[in-house]
Amino acid sequence: MKKIKYTIVVLALIITSNSCNTNDLELTNPNELLPETFFKTEAQVQSSVNAAYANLQTFSLYGRLLFYMMDNMSQEAAGNPQEELEKKTYRDFSFDSSNVQILDFYTSCFLGITKANFVIANSEKIYAISDSDLPLVTKNKFIAEARFLRAYYYFLLANRFGGVPVWETLPDGPTGKARGTKEEVYDLIIKDLQFASENLLDKSKEQKGRATKGAALAFLGKAYLYQKKYTEALTAFNKISGYSLESNFYNNFTEENEHGVESLLEVEYDRNLGTGNKWDSPTSGQGLNEATFRGQDYGNLNWFNTYPSNDLLDEYEAGDKRFAGSFYVVGDTYNNGNNTMTADNFKASGATRRAAWKKYQNYYKQTDEQQESGINFKIIRWADVLLMKAECENEVGSRATAINYINEVRTRAGLAGVPSTAVKADVFQAIVHERKVELAGEQVRFDDILRWGISDTALKGTNFIKGKSELWPIPDKVYSTNPNIGAQNPGY
Repeated sequence: MKKIKYTIVVLALIITSNSCNTNDLELTNPNELLPETFFKTEAQVQSSVNAAYANLQTFSLYGRLLFYMMDNMSQEAAGNPQEELEKKTYRDFSFDSSNVQILDFYTSCFLGITKANFVIANSEKIYAISDSDLPLVTKNKFIAEARFLRAYYYFLLANRFGGVPVWETLPDGPTGKARGTKEEVYDLIIKDLQFASENLLDKSKEQKGRATKGAALAFLGKAYLYQKKYTEALTAFNKISGYSLESNFYNNFTEENEHGVESLLEVEYDRNLGTGNKWDSPTSGQGLNEATFRGQDYGNLNWFNTYPSNDLLDEYEAGDKRFAGSFYVVGDTYNNGNNTMTADNFKASGATRRAAWKKYQNYYKQTDEQQESGINFKIIRWADVLLMKAECENEVGSRATAINYINEVRTRAGLAGVPSTAVKADVFQAIVHERKVELAGEQVRFDDILRWGISDTALKGTNFIKGKSELWPIPDKVYSTNPNIGAQNPGY
């Protein structure tokens, strides 16, 4: 099998989590397995961990909505007229607390946390399994996977909502928690990632699709970086080994090159495992969800709902190989070189767009997305880590080392390096540029804009409101189901 299948574990348990409706969070069990008797074998432990992965695939995360949300807010994606109205709200920052998609994002993340907490809360039962049946290193690894996933779901939540309820175990009743502070959420993220980095396996020893030591260290460093703790971030990044840049930038975005030398963490999709529930599982992760709509939504030969913005296209230097690896233009070949993109392939409402998205599109081998893409999403890759390491070195380490990291990325792109004489401010601007063009359409730009404090320039001319638009509102439904949740985010 190409990759693991994120199956839902079946539990006769009603789990209330954070502040969502209890019915939304109920995990039903057709086999009537009880938690007290469930954690007896390696297969049972693994299936419970798999369930926590499944929410990454959901419609409200990488199945469809996450890439719209992040690419639109960053202004990397411009919208054609056929783009659905609710998705345009992210580009113009007109979303409010009634937004159902934001609720689904919130719910899917917390359901992922709940599933992870089910594993963590039953650690004693897992450790009670005989070491001859389940070695200690494997027990630690499974619990570390759950803690890694909990950290990642909280990372998504903290960046979009700020403080949210912090659950380190399963709720013991229906009462919701108050919001923790963003700092408290990050404290848990750091603690979980530290444990994960010490107990997960190296990529070379782990099954494809599972969290690894490298992924945990990368996100530990990223979590520190987002808090401007550059020394701690650099320490974590420098512990990562065994990764390198793909020789061909475009290899990062094709199905045949999944889990390559550059990849630290991917969200798994495999159409051969089933796609029958791709439209009807926005939050639960149940059913057959082994396809993402990324290709269909962004594809200029299909729905062509969005296209790369002029601001993004203008950022590329002449001769940058990443342009051809990121976008299609008139005259490009596709379908294994058998077809050629024409001007008609870029038209929308009478206008001809300059370019269309190429990352994560299946057109390199076919002529139609057929609504289903099995290409994995790379959540983090080595080029991202190199540029974050450069940022940390520029702040607290060696400027020469920072420049070397930047130039590793630029060399692959076929560009001249940043000169060794560059001062700190110039190196920082080089990092800003490189992250924009290297990671275009990979859902990192908006968070970069916020943490660098450059919204005045990067989001100029949009409806972004400082002091408000950095965060999403806590959804209305949360307030209707959790009276303890606390104050709404500013401006909503």
